[in-house]
Amino acid sequence: MDKKTPLYECHVRSGGKIVPFAGYLLPVQYETGVIAEHMAVRKAAGLFDVSHMGELLLKGRDALSNIQKLVTNDCGNMYTGQVRYSPMCYEDGGVVDDLLVYKREEESYLLVVNASNRLKDAEFIKEHLFGEVTMEDISDSVAQIALQGPAAEKILSKLCKESDIPVKYYTFKERVKAGEITALISRTGYTGELGYELYVKTEDGEKLWELLMDVGKEEGLIPCGLGARDTLRLEAAMPLYGHEMDETITPLETGLSFAVKLHKEDFIGKDGILSRGEPKRKRIGLRITGRGIARENCPVYAGDTLIGYTTSGTHLPCLGFPGAMAIVTKEYDTKAGLTVEIRGKKIEAEEVPLPFYKNTVK
Repeated sequence: MDKKTPLYECHVRSGGKIVPFAGYLLPVQYETGVIAEHMAVRKAAGLFDVSHMGELLLKGRDALSNIQKLVTNDCGNMYTGQVRYSPMCYEDGGVVDDLLVYKREEESYLLVVNASNRLKDAEFIKEHLFGEVTMEDISDSVAQIALQGPAAEKILSKLCKESDIPVKYYTFKERVKAGEITALISRTGYTGELGYELYVKTEDGEKLWELLMDVGKEEGLIPCGLGARDTLRLEAAMPLYGHEMDETITPLETGLSFAVKLHKEDFIGKDGILSRGEPKRKRIGLRITGRGIARENCPVYAGDTLIGYTTSGTHLPCLGFPGAMAIVTKEYDTKAGLTVEIRGKKIEAEEVPLPFYKNTVK
């Protein structure tokens, strides 16, 4: 049976259209609709329930050594209050999940993982732990709310002291107050905009949601659902597990080389990645120039040659055209002309740089 997040009643009261997602009942959209929610985040601010995400706490003298073994990125030089993105791989180089590493203290780290992979990730990590370290799945005791958009800082400043709001992208402040609620506030997000993710106790989730909605009203803040979250991350070309990466796709193939530090002494998947040699596939951006909208798993052709498949696709609201990401062979005839097969018809497309949309203010 699908679970309800601590904010479920907030969504019902606000007219959210509830759907099952990753084992939870979440709003796919509100009465405003996906496009209005998407544009609110680009122009003002949107509020998302991301309480379905998983939180795993690693503590102990060997916590960092374990993280270094588990993830492809190098977390050895992180400072307390810093966040780092990283894939986590199987031995053969395929991706278990992508996650965020929060350094809370010298011997305490929070790993934030994808909801659909929470149990799998926890089991994978448990199987590979060594030395003096413990892992605790604290997901059910945490409510997570994402406040995203150019007005996010102004809204948050109505509840928090200036010194309690993280300034730098991918940093966080812990045990700070949002109103009277104790929170971890992180300058992170999955929308391509300036934004924050707030972690609080489950019993404080509903109160914080209503508080943010109340103080954000005059700044144009509206609640947003899964639909807008997906269109926003797609415009920003942020990969999604199960689409741009999975157990068959390595981090290098999907363009995450910045988060794969092969100079590290060792990590799970290092030998698998190296043994594959130079990646033969790459992730690209496509603009659909013909009539049609590509979704996932649409064949991509260069002339008559099948070169790969789309991984995600939709109409990009802020840009006004249909776009898609695809994993394709690295070498193909660029003069042959690209097409994407949509519902049995080959529709013209062109390769465009990623990200489709970029906001330099984070």
